[in-house]
Amino acid sequence: MTLGWDAPLPPLRTGVADYAQILLESLRQRVPVALPGEAADRWIYHLGNNQLHAPIHRRALANPGVIVLHDAVLMHFFLGSMTEAEFVEEFQHNYGGWNAEYAADLYRRRSRSAGDPDYFNYPLLKRICERSRAFIVHNRSAARMVHEHCPTAEVHEIPHFYHPGPGHDEIELIGWQQRNRITVDTYVFGLFGYLRESKRVLSVLRAFASLEDIDARLILAGEFASPELERAAAPWLGHPRILRYGHTDPRLFSLLLAAADCGINLRYPSAGESSGIGVRLMGLGKPTIVTANEDTSGWPAAIVFPVDPGLAEEEMLREAMLWMVRNPGEARAIGRRAAWHIEHTHSLDRVTSLYLSAAGF
Repeated sequence: MTLGWDAPLPPLRTGVADYAQILLESLRQRVPVALPGEAADRWIYHLGNNQLHAPIHRRALANPGVIVLHDAVLMHFFLGSMTEAEFVEEFQHNYGGWNAEYAADLYRRRSRSAGDPDYFNYPLLKRICERSRAFIVHNRSAARMVHEHCPTAEVHEIPHFYHPGPGHDEIELIGWQQRNRITVDTYVFGLFGYLRESKRVLSVLRAFASLEDIDARLILAGEFASPELERAAAPWLGHPRILRYGHTDPRLFSLLLAAADCGINLRYPSAGESSGIGVRLMGLGKPTIVTANEDTSGWPAAIVFPVDPGLAEEEMLREAMLWMVRNPGEARAIGRRAAWHIEHTHSLDRVTSLYLSAAGF
């Protein structure tokens, strides 16, 4: 049997493309794998909110297979690919004909969709649920969303795999630390990846900037999702203790991950996604601050440091950062427990086996 693999792949600059390529290489060591345009016995389709997934979504509806939901909320995908009339029809298909006026209102004010919780309350999964054989998700929040739209759906909750990346050169790391005046007493936080509103970038910047008389740095590495968010963040980007990077190559990215003492990996509102960067940070033994929500509820309590979303978020985040700085030994213990958990449950070999089982191989 041949497995079909339909996903964005490098050189496309998306986390899903990197994820799909690594897993593709692992799968090819076990079974024959075909790409779009080739013949396969059963297809796995990768869906997310990026418009790169539009042709994949069309093929998944035309030739049903197993769906990997990288984002369980497809609202933003449809807002970016449909006319108002098409979006209203899709919304009504999911939630009933009486919702036409509300759907039209959502479409017309879609410029607010990146951070408005209203847009995360409607995953719009019914049509793809009706057509697909099974689903692969990475957390219980996404599993719940699928079952709310299709109670009889076959759902496989498979953890996001851990891959350490290309590694880093210790001499280069020491040189980077010296250039940035980082000593053994300096505590380094890191916020990595595509910088969008739901990663709470402004909250992180404000909380870090409020840490006075603390020898700390914040690595901010990634492209901004919108010019508006970048403009809003601008007052903090010139802060001498904030180390700003845009898109980085894999080698520099690995060095920055290694340089961080603690990762910050918040998500609110959440689209039911699981962070590959968060898994990588924990796999590297970094204590990681996360949002306390359903997406992260599957993590053992001893391996992450949760902060609540909402009004208390910024103050809790500030206190969490202070705790890390003042208790480095205990923080490292959190990281060691996280690394052990990731090694035993998120290995690429285990995830590959679970994918093949979900696809019926």
